[in-house]
Amino acid sequence: MENSSVDAQLLERYRAVLPSFVKPMFEQPISIDRGEGSYVFSAGGDRYLDFFGGVLTTMIGHNHPKVRAAVAEQASKVMHTSTLYLNEPMIELAERITRLSGIPDARVFFTSSGTEANDTALLLATSFRKSNQVLAMRNSYHGRSFTAQAITSHSSWSSTSISGLDVHFVQGGYRLRSPFRNLDDDAFTAACVDDLAQVLDMMSAGDIACLIAEPIQGVGGFATPPDGFFGAFRKELDARGILLISDEVQTGWGRTGEHFWGYEAHDTVPDMLTFAKGVGNGAALAGVVARAEIMDTIKVTSFSTFGGNPLSAAAGNATLQALEDEGMQANALARGQQLTTGLEAAVAANEWMAELRGKGLMQAIEFVHEGSNEADAGTAGAFLERCRAHGLLVGKGGLYGNVIRIAPMLNVTEAEMNEGVHAMLAAIDDINASR
Repeated sequence: MENSSVDAQLLERYRAVLPSFVKPMFEQPISIDRGEGSYVFSAGGDRYLDFFGGVLTTMIGHNHPKVRAAVAEQASKVMHTSTLYLNEPMIELAERITRLSGIPDARVFFTSSGTEANDTALLLATSFRKSNQVLAMRNSYHGRSFTAQAITSHSSWSSTSISGLDVHFVQGGYRLRSPFRNLDDDAFTAACVDDLAQVLDMMSAGDIACLIAEPIQGVGGFATPPDGFFGAFRKELDARGILLISDEVQTGWGRTGEHFWGYEAHDTVPDMLTFAKGVGNGAALAGVVARAEIMDTIKVTSFSTFGGNPLSAAAGNATLQALEDEGMQANALARGQQLTTGLEAAVAANEWMAELRGKGLMQAIEFVHEGSNEADAGTAGAFLERCRAHGLLVGKGGLYGNVIRIAPMLNVTEAEMNEGVHAMLAAIDDINASR
């Protein structure tokens, strides 16, 4: 599939008015003009199977009828009020999320993005603990704001080293490039906990506010720690009164199939969790959930202009209702198993793919130079392009830009998954033919 003249014209206009650090994907960028279910259509009329969903955001399919109807109904009444007024969609959504969160006596503060949610969580933790010292994981990404950049351990996404936070990064779940990679699950976890304890003993100056962590690292290439990993971390944190924040921006809402939240694989409940992306199925909706005693540490009046606005809240309620009514978490588990089964033999057979990893509908392939562990961003890029040529959109990430991220809609069908797997196998064949 080649760029249409319409896409070429849009690209010229894009480059004329947007900053240089905002870059479209693909050698010949494409537009997304409309979507239907798991498919999107370019302005030039090309159809693609979408296995990235606008970075895991269109979670239950493009143009979902329940979400479309809820948004249309709300838009016909009132689109914005702010938290200064009572609005039932926001209150209903908060009731749903506190009930689903697993956090006792929970409160929700709505924001417009995951970055802002993580900002708020850090504000709460540092205020509650009266400390600017924060722990984060190596290979992490938590957003693009000034505060979120401070807890991002990803040089290709770090735009500044300046911060008012004192941040230390501990060993995490990216095993392929960990010094502990040759250990079994239990020994790997124990080694990372020992590293955590050493960081606390050697590098902290008294009380630490929190550890913020993604249960599966998103931009980091879907790096997945062993189950129970953060439960083991929690014992060390609890001994020192340190809060645990689970960044569920990408892992939440049943995407991993096994659990509704990523943290549930780790035998612990966080003090706070942040969410965004898929809950609005494309509407700007995010927030932080925390125990009331932590949330109420803010004593001054505060509000979010757009957080929890009636239009986004209506989309969120409809998305969560559809998720439940249509059994999408169970589907994520089944289709995730189908995805793994479809790709694992091909990945194992080609030494230029280091591993297939992840859970449910959050899986990734890491590309390396054959016969080594050296990252190969070039082949990852070629794979991305070949998938597109076969009518499939996937994402890219990883510290070195050498990881392909695969994140279909939670209601992807068995036939659509077969189509996507066949496209990826064809892309693998294309690359082998060109080597």
